[in-house]
Amino acid sequence: MLDRQLSVAPMMGCTDRHCRYLMRLLAPNTLLYSEMIVTGALLHGDAEYHLRHSDDSPCAIQLGGSNPSELAASAKLVEAAGYQEVNLNCGCPSDRVQMGGIGACLMGSADLVADCYRAMAEEVQIPVTIKSRIGIDKHDSYEFFSGFISTIYAAGCRAFSVHARSAWLDGLSPKENREIPPLHYDYVTRIKADFPDAVFVLNGGIANLADALALLQAHDGIMLGRAPYASPYLLAELEQAVYGIAPPTRDEVFDAYRAYVESELSEGTALKHMAKHLFGLYAGVSGARAFRRHLSTTMNVQTAGLEVLDAARDNISRAA
Repeated sequence: MLDRQLSVAPMMGCTDRHCRYLMRLLAPNTLLYSEMIVTGALLHGDAEYHLRHSDDSPCAIQLGGSNPSELAASAKLVEAAGYQEVNLNCGCPSDRVQMGGIGACLMGSADLVADCYRAMAEEVQIPVTIKSRIGIDKHDSYEFFSGFISTIYAAGCRAFSVHARSAWLDGLSPKENREIPPLHYDYVTRIKADFPDAVFVLNGGIANLADALALLQAHDGIMLGRAPYASPYLLAELEQAVYGIAPPTRDEVFDAYRAYVESELSEGTALKHMAKHLFGLYAGVSGARAFRRHLSTTMNVQTAGLEVLDAARDNISRAA
């Protein structure tokens, strides 16, 4: 059974395989999630490219889709690629998912989500989970949320990640949808009481170590998003607090990631795809601003290599 006490949320443009490699250096136990991958990309595109990963387990792939048979076929590919969980996105409010009727749109179709869950669960041995909001547009009562969960629970699902805000599909950007709809942590507390044998991981608004540890005391697990992406070392601090693991230093993490970058560069991966995830590594350390500035202004050069990383870190060394 997967340990769901700590997890990092799926984030478009963020939690690609390079980001997950960096986060795994910081946090050996935290469950990591991929960016959302739509079923069409796996079934009609380059599945090997989308599912490629290094040893980042425990790791889950999040799928975007609404066709049960396509999701089932995609889940099989996820399992074959060596991931430990497949997750269905029922929470993203972006224009892209709205056009496809997936993501948060699925909160208005609980029966369809249940069908999708059944189809996926019948095809794989790894856990199939759901990530949702607590509501959609004006349908944001606890009764609506409970009804959504109840339908999927009846289909057999026992693990949910809940962003404890409604998704407002009209008038808000994805960023605003992460900030403006009010948080209702109490909905997650209540749903756990109603379905005590299921796991409910709380997501949304968890900004720092103190908040994370306090919320973890009251919930099965917590899922962090933008906070550890902006400051990845938060993951090491969390693992120390939860698991008693002595954290690596930032420089140790940098050196290990540098070796990974060197290997990827030799295979033709552009530096910019890997360097961007380092921006927050030295957050709070003297010289961090100059470190970020050097990376951001030099990593996009086509010929950029390890010298860019080394010169960026020199700003930290001089400030130490």
